Amino acid sequence: MFNDNGSFLLALFEFFLFFAWFMCLFWIFGDIFRSSDLGGGAKTLWVLFVIIVPWLGILVYLIVRGGGMQKRQIEQAHAMQAAQAEYIQSVARPSGSSAAEQIASAKALLDSGAVTQAEFDALKAKALA
Repeated sequence: MFNDNGSFLLALFEFFLFFAWFMCLFWIFGDIFRSSDLGGGAKTLWVLFVIIVPWLGILVYLIVRGGGMQKRQIEQAHAMQAAQAEYIQSVARPSGSSAAEQIASAKALLDSGAVTQAEFDALKAKALA
């Protein structure tokens, strides 16, 4: 398969270039579809350009739209973080239950003996937080 060390190194270099191209392709496609300032037609044209003329398409995309790639990625990360925080808040405090209702249910648990006074105080502090 490999006649000498040079052909092995060349094959290794070709594999590296293929892998780098593939990673850039996914990165560029992710940015194209993440971009809210592009319409459907513009996204289609960019995708076709990157697919038809791969290396040139990637380089042109990076030159034309590369400056905003990090900004769009940060915006998506902030949106995901906000959605996660909202979900955690909705799970931590069920909707429709006020602090008074939570304290009343904790008091019922204390009266039934299911929780101790220290646990009741912790539940009360959590409901008031």
